[in-house]
Amino acid sequence: MQQLTQILQRIDNKGYKAYNDIKGSYSFGAFTLWVDHVQADPFASPSRIRVVMKRSSLGLGPECDETEARQTAVVDFFARNVQQQLNKDEQKQAIVIDGPGQEVMDRTAVALGEKELSIRLSLHLPAKGRTILGKQAQQRMTKDLPEVIDKAVTQFQKEQLEQHLKLADEQQAVRRFLKENGYITFVANGSILPRQSGISNKPLRDSGVVPFQSPEPLEVEIDLPHRGPIRGMALKEGINIIVGGGYHGKSTLLEAVERGVYNHRLEDGREFVLTNDSSCKVRAEDGRSVSGVNISPFIANLPNEKDTRSFSTDNASGSTSQAAGIMESLEAGTECLLMDEDTSATNFMIRDGRMQELVSKEKEPITPFIDKVRALHEEHGVSTILVVGGAGDYFDVADRVVMMEEYLPKDVTQEAKDIAGRIGSDRKKEAGTTFGDITPRTIQLTSFQAQKGKKEKVGGKGLYTIMYGKDNIDVSGVEQLIDSSQTNAIAEMIRHAVRELGKEAVLEDMLSFIEQELKEQGLDAVSPFQGQHPGDLARPRRFELAAAINRYRPVKVK
Repeated sequence: MQQLTQILQRIDNKGYKAYNDIKGSYSFGAFTLWVDHVQADPFASPSRIRVVMKRSSLGLGPECDETEARQTAVVDFFARNVQQQLNKDEQKQAIVIDGPGQEVMDRTAVALGEKELSIRLSLHLPAKGRTILGKQAQQRMTKDLPEVIDKAVTQFQKEQLEQHLKLADEQQAVRRFLKENGYITFVANGSILPRQSGISNKPLRDSGVVPFQSPEPLEVEIDLPHRGPIRGMALKEGINIIVGGGYHGKSTLLEAVERGVYNHRLEDGREFVLTNDSSCKVRAEDGRSVSGVNISPFIANLPNEKDTRSFSTDNASGSTSQAAGIMESLEAGTECLLMDEDTSATNFMIRDGRMQELVSKEKEPITPFIDKVRALHEEHGVSTILVVGGAGDYFDVADRVVMMEEYLPKDVTQEAKDIAGRIGSDRKKEAGTTFGDITPRTIQLTSFQAQKGKKEKVGGKGLYTIMYGKDNIDVSGVEQLIDSSQTNAIAEMIRHAVRELGKEAVLEDMLSFIEQELKEQGLDAVSPFQGQHPGDLARPRRFELAAAINRYRPVKVK
């Protein structure tokens, strides 16, 4: 620390490039500070620094490494601790950590190694114009930073970490229960599903909020390792329909279910809303590109005899984009589709009897989802959770019907079946007994060009855009992508796979390769900054990675 202080005093009032002199490592007694990257000027991306501490000095024993879920919980705990400590003092906001939101996911902000704990931070180095403010830099690096690390890491509350680890155990126990007993989602009694607003994912704390309560026929009890039994609604594999009037909580329930592919933090309200982690939310996305996707199970016999077994377009319609989204999710390995009538293409979801009478099947290339959903489950084992507000014909194909009434669910399966029997439908089924083929595709990796000018340029640009070379990938329709650091990671994952796999790869193999790299080396494996601060990355699922690859407009497939 004394050496760092001397350097900062020496370069005070010099040109900004003199900050490069502080690169290297410095002992602070309780930790070692590494300055890996110094920003080029005051307006560039901030400098990257690491604080490295011995696990033994923190008392982090083997209990932290027992499961992958526990390791992720440790990463989340310390990233959250540091984030909260930095937010307490405005003077310390020049120091930044890529902190977590309500979901718990692996991220490079913290690394738990065999012997060390590493905290990765960004630091804005102060200047007046382009002149170094050495005294302010000294305050940030030798006083503010050690104070934050001392309070958030060195003096962390062991009881709080233990709570995080126990919650991770319990959430994994629920996930095991779902798989072993043929369920696709669980929503615990007492869960708080509504969020504060469209831009805040924090739970709505309001006197009028209705805690979730399972209908008795759908209620199950799960024995958890630390707190004992917990009760809530579990939906079986198959076709599950959620109905109800407007503003009664249908979409709120579905949103909680789709976010249930991730674990949630303590006191989030959704910490025991857990869903099969391969579940994919699919919606219509007018205007997106589609590359070589077999959409023939849903769309065939197009005018001009255009082949839909390897369908491509630069400007998909709502129905075509939704068909492609389903087939791409199936190709990536989903076991459950999640859809909301509000964000679906009407003509893709259903054609009623009157329309069938006017526009005969031989004149309509689209086979609606209602006529494929049963075969999809029976042939491929893929379940569906679907929010429906106006298409009662789905009662005929549903295994369960849940009605939301004033934010509380009711099992109305038998009533829906009785109505379907009493009020018959005049529509005809428009598909045979089989679903159709799910065709694997080979990605031409040479079509991914990271070069922009003389340098490679890849990375996330907010939550909804991924920059890859000269092209942007629009992922605004990928609703289970929830953290901008995931978009950063996806960009690096694609670049890493392109570098390592050669000229082409089957998409499934490409996804599995990345998953194996992460399993063996962690997120650092895909970072271009090997051995240093890896940048702000958070782990996406294979499905969000596949979605980005599929939406890269120049991609070529065979």
